[in-house]
Amino acid sequence: MPKLRRALAWLVDFALVVALASALAVLTFHRISALVTDVPELATRSGLDLLTSRGDVLDASQDLGLTLWDKSVLYVEQAFGLLVLTVFLYQWACLAVAGRTVGKALAGLKVTPNLPRRLRAARRAAVTTVADVAVYAVACVLLVEGQVVLSVLAWAVAVVLFLLNALPVLSPSRRSLADRVAGTAVTGIGLSMPVATPLVRTS
Repeated sequence: MPKLRRALAWLVDFALVVALASALAVLTFHRISALVTDVPELATRSGLDLLTSRGDVLDASQDLGLTLWDKSVLYVEQAFGLLVLTVFLYQWACLAVAGRTVGKALAGLKVTPNLPRRLRAARRAAVTTVADVAVYAVACVLLVEGQVVLSVLAWAVAVVLFLLNALPVLSPSRRSLADRVAGTAVTGIGLSMPVATPLVRTS
């Protein structure tokens, strides 16, 4: 069943994205924890802020808190940026070199035609990355920065883009939005199983 195989391929590729996102989340958490728990640096910074505050202790502590918050937000934004870039490079490299991602290879699928491979791969990788990851990342960054309304709008756009990319796979042509933009199609290459050769006794 081609539709089931494409769903399986997407799940495998998405699992790799989730694994990468989890690793980046752990890394970002450790970076923020190190920032907050660096007592000597915090003491030095707060002491300098206090000396230059002309006695305004409240303002000095507020500036320190804002600095820590700004750095924490920057770390989160860097993680999302790295996630989007890595997903694009993964999609592009796999399609440009082999014509299929890890998920598609396991499901016995391949993106065709292959030529000009690099250009088609870049287009398809860009659309797939935007529909699956990039807009969601923007929505999360907007939420972290306190832009709740824009974040909700970005989430809505992300869901619409995902559906526009995924639902056409259920049509007779089985071509996603990424396929249409890149001028490609996903075809089955078959899952060949090794055939055991019977032993022939010779007298």
